[in-house]
Amino acid sequence: MELKFMDPGIDFAFKKIFGSEDTKEVLISFLESLLDLEGDKRIKHIAITDPYQLPAIKALKTSILDVKCTDHRNVTYVVEMQTSNATGFLKRIQYNASKAYVNQIVSGKDYPKLNQVIAITITRFTTFDDFNHYLSCHELKETKTNESYLDQTIYYFAELSKFNKKESELESNLDKWLFFIKEASELQAIPEKLNQEPFIKAFEKAKVINMDRDEFEFYDKAAMAVTDAAGAIEFAEEKAREEGREEGKEEGREEGKEEGREEGKKQEKIEMAKNAIKKGLPVELIAELTGLTKNDIENLQTD
Repeated sequence: MELKFMDPGIDFAFKKIFGSEDTKEVLISFLESLLDLEGDKRIKHIAITDPYQLPAIKALKTSILDVKCTDHRNVTYVVEMQTSNATGFLKRIQYNASKAYVNQIVSGKDYPKLNQVIAITITRFTTFDDFNHYLSCHELKETKTNESYLDQTIYYFAELSKFNKKESELESNLDKWLFFIKEASELQAIPEKLNQEPFIKAFEKAKVINMDRDEFEFYDKAAMAVTDAAGAIEFAEEKAREEGREEGKEEGREEGKEEGREEGKKQEKIEMAKNAIKKGLPVELIAELTGLTKNDIENLQTD
């Protein structure tokens, strides 16, 4: 019997698989493999946190916020799946990590209570063109000693565009998790190398047949938003190429690419806002989560 799995690269599916209360072992395994945690550094306990606790759909508390959790050492992890590049993307990653760091305390005098924040971002696109390795770690270093003294915020990036291993080449758990995230929606059965826990649990959570009506509708719209965004970029790039050929200007392609990215980003925000409106979220919160103006959201309510 052939199976159909959700695409873990879709934001909604990623949160359902890695950010649900009943899949903590999945998230722990992913974090440990990505951060190379062994021995007493392994994660003994994890608490998935959601500051809003909004019941967006049944069986999933929120499909709007990133996956956020803390371990037994009170280290905070902010995990995000990013499908398309956008203006200021790296700045937003740093902003979110900084916000997670300062929000641990109420006032400045409590700063000794601050704990480390690790921001983990999985991207479908190439984020860093200067190197070919798909997993990179970024932290502050003193320029002469190369020692890390300011280590309270660390960034990990897993670039799926650089990960091209086939099933036969999978060795580490990290390889298996990245293969799962990138290829699950194209599979019709659980691969032999992933036919063990907690990968089985992840595939079970990703089965399309296990979604209820609300979940399927939400996933379908999220997938369409990603497809529309990619289509907008492709259309803009082709239009720019045609204009560039006619005018003999190479810069036309880059301008069209940026225009497509902006259009795709706007479309994603609109789809997210429409879904949030259906769930009855207040206009102010939708505006904060999507970056749209209140007028934009009110106009969507009347459509």
